[in-house]
Amino acid sequence: MPDLAEVLKSALSLNTNDRAAVAEKLLASLDDLDEEEASRLWAEEATRRLREFRTGSAMADTAHEVAKKVEKLLR
Repeated sequence: MPDLAEVLKSALSLNTNDRAAVAEKLLASLDDLDEEEASRLWAEEATRRLREFRTGSAMADTAHEVAKKVEKLLR
């Protein structure tokens, strides 16, 4: 079975319509998760994001910056 990097490389090389179709199918597959599995996956994602933020590999916006972006999107 191909690893995640290989799958992503292949998926990202697809045209826009095909990438959208892949994304739709992947998102739909998450609807089949039971609540316990979904909670576990969200906890893993939160831990990963916190680790990236703490190591400086991910940046965060201030609440003010987020509010400005939201205001701009809602205009």
